[in-house]
Amino acid sequence: MRTGHGACGWPPTNDWARSRHEHRRTAEGPPPEVADRARAALASGSPARSTAHAVLRAVGDGAYANLELPRALRRARLDDRDAAFATELTYGTLRMQGFYDAIIVEATGRPTSRLDGGVLDVLRMGVHQVLAMRVPDHAAADQAVGLARSVAGPGAAGLVNAVMRRVSESTAEEWRQRVVPAEPLAERLAIEHSHPVWIVKALRQALIGHGAATPQTADEAVAELLAAHNVPAPVSLVARPGLAEVDDLLAAGAHPGRWSPFAAELDGGDPGSIEAVRDGRAAVQDEGSQLLALALAAVPLADRDGDAPEQWLDLCAGPGGKAGLLAARALEQGADLVANEISDHRTELVRQTLRPALEAAEAAGRRLEVRTGDGRELGADEPERYDRVLVDAPCTGLGALRRRPEARWRRKPSDLVGLGPLQRELLVSAIEATRPGGVIAYATCSPHLSETTFVVRDVLKKRDDVEQIDARELLDQVATGDLTDLGDGPHAQMWPHIHGTDGMFLALLRKKP
Repeated sequence: MRTGHGACGWPPTNDWARSRHEHRRTAEGPPPEVADRARAALASGSPARSTAHAVLRAVGDGAYANLELPRALRRARLDDRDAAFATELTYGTLRMQGFYDAIIVEATGRPTSRLDGGVLDVLRMGVHQVLAMRVPDHAAADQAVGLARSVAGPGAAGLVNAVMRRVSESTAEEWRQRVVPAEPLAERLAIEHSHPVWIVKALRQALIGHGAATPQTADEAVAELLAAHNVPAPVSLVARPGLAEVDDLLAAGAHPGRWSPFAAELDGGDPGSIEAVRDGRAAVQDEGSQLLALALAAVPLADRDGDAPEQWLDLCAGPGGKAGLLAARALEQGADLVANEISDHRTELVRQTLRPALEAAEAAGRRLEVRTGDGRELGADEPERYDRVLVDAPCTGLGALRRRPEARWRRKPSDLVGLGPLQRELLVSAIEATRPGGVIAYATCSPHLSETTFVVRDVLKKRDDVEQIDARELLDQVATGDLTDLGDGPHAQMWPHIHGTDGMFLALLRKKP
């Protein structure tokens, strides 16, 4: 339902750790066209660069870097050092694509639309190596020329050689002064921090709308947020309660998380090397995402009589991160959980994620069900059945740009037109499925006002049977630290540059008894 050689001493990054984990656990091979690109590029002499280029070409055709890169790494059989280099080259190039394109336009004297796509990706990679990685200029240029020759022939190699030599004549700061305009502000920030102009404007409005900035401080705040999007996100782990302990993760080299009582953070290495992660008792999950699930589980229910188990529902459960934590929490609290997804494929992903919890539920005689269904219809099919309902709504994902850098170039303002009605329909269905006195959590991994406060406002305008709960208080209650700066309320918005989490939004609603 939901619609990321030869560098001396290059260190493994958090992107690398996640990709290595995907490398281990992704079973299917790469699509034929990606494999063909990789085989052709490997002949150029630098497997790490060739692998990164093949992934960038696949992303340009609509693939997702966090899925394609592990496949390409496995295909190329790179050692850890080369795989770390390829990972940084892929993700770094995607993050800074807007800035690098401005440099390429200046260096070539032509718009990027007039360059062959494969050659353009070679140039972007080359610029990243010269300006952002510890790669000698001559090595970056020589490898870029060789890769261009294998991709597009001798003519392209000559162009790439000329561009790389010109790029290497100036530092990153000198290029920034040359290609970043002083005004208007949105265009300056868009090029400097490598985001589309429309996203810069939308995030500035979101910071003001959620109370994280005033009109006077919004320019500085949005610059900080955009800069945070270009720093690799930490590898946050969750020890699913009752199935694993945080100590298991700490013993494997992680350190305690900042906010979630079940979180740990891995500075480097492969999460899949940890036994609890391999067998599904723990998982990679952003701390903000963890807190949303924990907050829903902690809201006091109103007007509930009897000893029957609470009934919980995850309306849009795929791919299963929040459902995995909810399932573990439900088992601890003696509740039953239904995890719903609209497609069979995503339902199977949820089932795999919940496998340890499903086994524990069966052993304990508890109901934990994973099923396929349209969340928009569930409220009509099962009215007033559930005590707690999570709507982890499909969204633009603008709060997760640290992890999925290609999303900033793929998303368009028109996406909001299709997502808005879907988000409202799902929230209405969730309210209908909730019994009087029960609670609903509406969550997105986007701070965009059209996906967050506007959705909740529009739905509540038409209902007199729902009231908002202060989500800030619940998040602070379940957090291990003093979680503040969540906005003016009653909803809550987390931010990468303030809280170090993804940009998660949460509204908590209670259906009046």
